[in-house]
Amino acid sequence: MMQAIVYDEYGPPGVLRVAEVADPVPGDREVLVRAHAAVVSAADATFRAGRPLFSRLFTGLRGPKTKTLGCDFSGEVAAIGPDVTRFAVGDRVIADTGTALGAHAEYVCLPEDGALALAPAGFSHAEAAAVCDGLLTALPFLRDEAALREGQEILVNGASGGVGKAAVQLATYFGARVTGVCSTSKIDLVLSLGADEVIDYTAQDFTRTSRTYDVVFDAAGKSSFSRCKRVLKPGGIYLTTVPSPGILFRTFGPWRSSGRRAAIAFTGLRPASDKAEDLRFLTELAEAGHLKPFIDAVHPLSRAVEAHHRVDTGDKKGTVLLTMEQDPA
Repeated sequence: MMQAIVYDEYGPPGVLRVAEVADPVPGDREVLVRAHAAVVSAADATFRAGRPLFSRLFTGLRGPKTKTLGCDFSGEVAAIGPDVTRFAVGDRVIADTGTALGAHAEYVCLPEDGALALAPAGFSHAEAAAVCDGLLTALPFLRDEAALREGQEILVNGASGGVGKAAVQLATYFGARVTGVCSTSKIDLVLSLGADEVIDYTAQDFTRTSRTYDVVFDAAGKSSFSRCKRVLKPGGIYLTTVPSPGILFRTFGPWRSSGRRAAIAFTGLRPASDKAEDLRFLTELAEAGHLKPFIDAVHPLSRAVEAHHRVDTGDKKGTVLLTMEQDPA
């Protein structure tokens, strides 16, 4: 038996508890990973709360279908199926479980052709998990939807969040000029990520400035295309992580406004093979120093409730992690 964080009903962090559950057993082409550190993301907090209600389309309308949360994690291969050829016992790996969730546990099973890659060399397990936070979301938005390139200007709303931090670092790597939007207390953090300029949303509304951008990436999902289109250059694109009827129509319908457009990408539904390729790319960037982990707090499984409280506050300055190590330090 292994320990895992489970929940039986939607609600505040207190619905979480530590439970003994059966160890997963790898199939012929599966890899069993002993998890060392896992991200507690805003998505985990949303799924736990069951709000907004559309989130239950993924987790269950009346109650959670999958009892253990968690997607991005780092660990060590503990066992492999007889037909596995890509990984060996002892390999240090990073992984994303996608819609299967289940990473907030001591052991996780994944297909060898799933979203699984060798961890960045020289990174601790906590650092390796943290560097994954938000990247598998931000990369398809910037690279595939926006086709972001050198010399363009991008504004990232919610630049201090998990997806926002990843977006700022990736946009900097792609050679774009980056403006981050965050609160006063997080300005230094966003500048340290590589942003050229920071707008404090408590003092200024970025949609009312005279600046225009090729891309506005609303990583926080707090704005809208109607508010942001005035700061988009002709041919510019507004991207958001939060689905709504309006954004779905503009993404899949014929809508255009002065050559400006809006889109959403359902990055969590991408094929695992695409995610694995992206994880390998992100590992290369991390090893080359282009991506850095920013850790807010590391909690053992027994303090999962505290970890979720920290995420719920919105005050975190970096990634919140659960560790399966005896000493989280």
